[in-house]
Amino acid sequence: MQKHKLILLILLSTILLQGCAAAVVTGAATGATVAADRRTTGTVIDDQGIEFKASRAIFTNKDIYDQSHINVTSYNGLVLITGETPTESLKQQIESIVKSLPKVRRVFNEVIIAAPSSLPSRSSDTWITSKIKTKLTAEKGVNPLNIKVVTEHGVVYLMGIISRAEADQAILVITQSAGVQRVVKLFEYTD
Repeated sequence: MQKHKLILLILLSTILLQGCAAAVVTGAATGATVAADRRTTGTVIDDQGIEFKASRAIFTNKDIYDQSHINVTSYNGLVLITGETPTESLKQQIESIVKSLPKVRRVFNEVIIAAPSSLPSRSSDTWITSKIKTKLTAEKGVNPLNIKVVTEHGVVYLMGIISRAEADQAILVITQSAGVQRVVKLFEYTD
């Protein structure tokens, strides 16, 4: 009986320690990302709060939620709204919701008037974003942690706090990526 308890204790310890290792690695990666980010830690948290509050407000608005597909991205208090909604009235309502949130400095409403996009369309946009992030990671002189990439309908939106030289280099890489229809720069420049 003692032998079984010992084996069970060792198994439980191993399982629990594996979870700790994942938590340590995740925490370290998050810490490294925040350390490399040009935003303050408080601003990063504010941006996450804006995205959460906007998504929650949209989710709880039955008219918007039932008829629309909306994404909200915040970077340094600048908020990008993308997706689809069937009417101009709903588009303006979405913008109004986001503008009313604390810490929002400016809103870029890029929502198009259309039926919600299909899963294959969204998957294509996700693929484009992944390819771009990979290319930016390999590019010298560009820190991909300082550039937020959002793709919607093949349009690539770029947010971040970067120099004009970094922006030019990033745009050159992005415009050469397959599937990119257009690039919209929403950067804040350090120079």
